[in-house]
Amino acid sequence: MHKFTRRVTVRITALLAVLATVGGFGTANAVAAHPAGGPKPTIVLVHGAFADGASWTPVIEQLQQRGYTAIAVANPLRGVRSDAEALDARLAGIDGPVVLVGHSYGGAVITNVQARSPKVKALVYVAAFAPAKGESAADLAGKYPGSTLGDTLAPVPLPDGSQDLYIKPSLFRQQFAADVPARQAAIMASTQRPISDAALAEASGAPAWASVPSWFVLAGADKNIPVRAQKFMADRAGARATVTVEGASHSVAVSHPDTVVRLIVRAAS
Repeated sequence: MHKFTRRVTVRITALLAVLATVGGFGTANAVAAHPAGGPKPTIVLVHGAFADGASWTPVIEQLQQRGYTAIAVANPLRGVRSDAEALDARLAGIDGPVVLVGHSYGGAVITNVQARSPKVKALVYVAAFAPAKGESAADLAGKYPGSTLGDTLAPVPLPDGSQDLYIKPSLFRQQFAADVPARQAAIMASTQRPISDAALAEASGAPAWASVPSWFVLAGADKNIPVRAQKFMADRAGARATVTVEGASHSVAVSHPDTVVRLIVRAAS
């Protein structure tokens, strides 16, 4: 073998060994150790309406830097019960403990999961709905004044008689992401996923927060879910900790990922 080729081969081999040692290459199925002993929980992130899995990107980057496995699931946004069933199916394929994180309507979905403790060890609500049995997202959004979402929606009729709801792109930033840079908010507006009107009106089932510990991030300038409604839900759920981000829009996980990650890590500890 040529000397140069041999040197490159040796270096690559050494690099792969280092990566394997720190849990990167070759250890995709390994579970990271938790500081308190046992495996670190997998962080499962559930987006809400008018967003997609990419809305969790800043949060995922920081969680990965801290050694957590983070999964942003695709939320169908079709109905609370069916969306929760889809999440349950995804959780069934994850080994070890899980921390569920829901944003907006995603909070209603994690509230309705059937996978209970010990797999789901914590619930984290990020500017999210945490309904009680019989409540809908629409009920809670209108519980206190301040939501201007209805005036920004563009309905699209569907063949079954229901409607998909989008936020008008021209109003997206001011309604959903006022503290996000304009160019980034424009991309978010273009990639938003619609929610069925039926999903927002569907009554919730028995709440997971009644038996699973919860943590809440409240967005102080939220125009989708008024902060008073968020605080009401956090207090009712007996949240272990509540953090209010003053001036934050509904997209608080995009504009203030550091705060969101710190609370997730507390919930995971």
